[in-house]
Amino acid sequence: MSSIQYEFSESFAQKMDAQDSLSGFRDKFHFPQVNGKEAIYFCGNSLGLQPKTVATYINKELDNWAKLGVDGHFYGEDAWYHVRKKSKPALSAIVGAHEHEVVAMNNLTSNLHFLMVSFYRPDQTRYKIITEAGAFPSDMYMLETQVKFHGLDPDKCIVEISPRAGEHTLRTEDILKAIEAHKENLALVMMAGLQYYTGQVFDMKAITAAAHQVGARAGFDLAHAVGNAKLELHDWGVDFATWCSYKYLNSGPGNISGIFVHERHAENQDLPRFAGWWGHDEGERFRMEKGFKPMYGADGWQLANSNVLALAAHQASLDIFEEAGMDRLRAKSELLTGYLEFLIEKISGDSGILEIITPKIPNERGCQLSLLIHKGGKSVFDEFYKHGVVGDWRNPNVIRLAPTPLYNSFIDIYQFAKILEQSLQKFA
Repeated sequence: MSSIQYEFSESFAQKMDAQDSLSGFRDKFHFPQVNGKEAIYFCGNSLGLQPKTVATYINKELDNWAKLGVDGHFYGEDAWYHVRKKSKPALSAIVGAHEHEVVAMNNLTSNLHFLMVSFYRPDQTRYKIITEAGAFPSDMYMLETQVKFHGLDPDKCIVEISPRAGEHTLRTEDILKAIEAHKENLALVMMAGLQYYTGQVFDMKAITAAAHQVGARAGFDLAHAVGNAKLELHDWGVDFATWCSYKYLNSGPGNISGIFVHERHAENQDLPRFAGWWGHDEGERFRMEKGFKPMYGADGWQLANSNVLALAAHQASLDIFEEAGMDRLRAKSELLTGYLEFLIEKISGDSGILEIITPKIPNERGCQLSLLIHKGGKSVFDEFYKHGVVGDWRNPNVIRLAPTPLYNSFIDIYQFAKILEQSLQKFA
């Protein structure tokens, strides 16, 4: 926990910004406007802001295409045949992996399906999947249809863990107990790394260890964790993971996903997968012969050639991440989120209008705070937006606010607090 004594004052927020070594990164992003004024943008958990360098990165590839045509695959700076390699250093640092364990490709749910081909192998004994109740719908649909693909009943195969009565988040001990309770039939633990609705970061290290202890595998959807929470996928022994790049990685709406596959699976020829040309050994790819020979590591799960324009936008943000560094970003994130939490609790008091349901312990959350609205419903969210606050409403009654350390400031949070103070008077 931070030892800083927070204050509800503009001068305190200004002082914190003056001391912030990352404050200059704010100028690297475009901010949208609401009602003619720069927004207080707390929605990086849905769509990150556009880096100002994106157009330059994309235009460079457009220029290569114009000047080189098909030769762009093999000539010029960052030849497209190997372009996937450029993102690996930043991605491996962000998720805590070796470079050969990560690759940018496809989209998140597509990658989940492809990875499930390899890592969900049900048989008569082991067929169950443990996940969190209330997972993001795409994960629920993916798990349901994967189970059905194997001719099995989702109601019998998918074990959903819910918080205890009167609680909003899951206790790690309850997840571990569920793994132990289903150990004889458990094939896979597949859940979010950070729960989208509550903002809770799960103990992926403990969950992975427990899954392996009973002979199951562990994989995670890191959509809301990547670029936000501290990740050490290799050291934790996670079998596989995937993420999107358009939230905290600021790479553009619907942009390219990425995967992690632990290196212990890199040369496992018995592990089934759906193969494509781009996952074949690139040294032999143009022999155009039968017999799939996967590339080493995560690259062997690729199917199609790289989306060059998508990777260009992605790289614009990844270069910023490399400059900032995840350790500095996490340190600032804890301070920003702590300040937001302090001001919300100070202003809302015992009004009964809202409740923060995200864990209070910093390593159990990212930068997102989820506000459960008890009075006023979506009107509270609409009131925030009217005053320029861009957050995120999630049915049935939660407002998600995500002060993102790359581009949000302490003054942003102070200004939001003044709006909150004014808005709550209407719903008291």
